[in-house]
Amino acid sequence: MVAGTNGKILHVDLTGERTWDEEVADAIYRRYLGGGAMACYFLLRDLKADAGPFSPDNLLAFTTSVICGLPLSGTNRFTAAAKSPLTLGYGESEAGGWWGPELKAAGYDAVLLHGRASKPAYLFVHDGKAELRDASRYWGKLSGEVQDGLVEELGDKRIRVLQCGVAGENRVRFAAIVNELR
Repeated sequence: MVAGTNGKILHVDLTGERTWDEEVADAIYRRYLGGGAMACYFLLRDLKADAGPFSPDNLLAFTTSVICGLPLSGTNRFTAAAKSPLTLGYGESEAGGWWGPELKAAGYDAVLLHGRASKPAYLFVHDGKAELRDASRYWGKLSGEVQDGLVEELGDKRIRVLQCGVAGENRVRFAAIVNELR
């Protein structure tokens, strides 16, 4: 296994309500190092060319890099990528905060979301295990209310929340994905 990696990514099938792990070959890490390059690799590999941005065929990738989580300034970055509803091409953004390093600490280098959930759901990842849970009570709530509700529900102030907010729920083409209310 390449240093700085966990050697696996998490796939989440929202339509089928299931998750699975994929072991990633060392050659992929050596070539792409994680982050935006790895997100692009997975989208090129798994995304159907004719998938619409709001289609269940679109793929949303969250990827970390080999340095994510190191105790150095700027190493907490992670990438979000998918087929963009604005350009209908590749769309990528980066964020900081604790979400990326915590994903790595939970045992994963990336999360790939497939499909569309039939009802509001959230992904709970803890100690290398992942499960989809009901998020109906959070639908239509402001980001701060969702953050506070999940902290209360899970009983842990240290959790890291990545969410789309009301704009994302309503498919606003420029909606943001925020973590820790940033």
